[in-house]
Amino acid sequence: MHTHDLPFSELTPAHALQFLKEGNFRFVTAFHQSRDLLDQLDKTKKGQTPFAAIVSCMDSRTSVELIFDQGFGSVFSIRNAGNVVGNTVLGSLEYACGVVGAKLIVILGHTGCGAIHGAIDGVQLGFLTALLETICPAQEAAAWREEGGERSSANPAFVASVTERHVRRGMARVLEQSAVIRELVAQGKVGIVPAVYDIATGLVKFHEQAAGDPGA
Repeated sequence: MHTHDLPFSELTPAHALQFLKEGNFRFVTAFHQSRDLLDQLDKTKKGQTPFAAIVSCMDSRTSVELIFDQGFGSVFSIRNAGNVVGNTVLGSLEYACGVVGAKLIVILGHTGCGAIHGAIDGVQLGFLTALLETICPAQEAAAWREEGGERSSANPAFVASVTERHVRRGMARVLEQSAVIRELVAQGKVGIVPAVYDIATGLVKFHEQAAGDPGA
């Protein structure tokens, strides 16, 4: 079931982050942990003890269970286009950490994100328009920091800057909007970190920093 042997009650945010780093290393080196999924299915039917909650994009190339080499019952996976942190995501994170006891929140973006490209290009399409507008603050923050270069999805450096700032702002929104999560972080019971997954290499880059620093 889990890729570690520590009792759930003894886990810390640092442990959780290390488990994800180790899992991503296994993923990129093709040294996946052997697991009996049917056995895991049986062991988790009466309960779950996920050590992390990961907010990621719905992109078909970004399954967090695969990226971090985790099995049933190890992580909460919260997904939408562009890994946007809205009220439903906040509620889901409060359940994951405040009720079940997950130790770490990861706001995970990725390279080649269609939602990021769509936000930069100002795509207009039904309900998608409002969703993409939530990414615009990251685009604007990145824009004035860029030294030269085109501010469009055709500029890889600009896209990368927007992607990183979007996950940092996602982390900041969690801490600003959720008193539940903010208190758990202040008590050291939960950690929160932004990260970006490279769809070409399989590597996840964690932007480790003080939880209260949105990198703005």
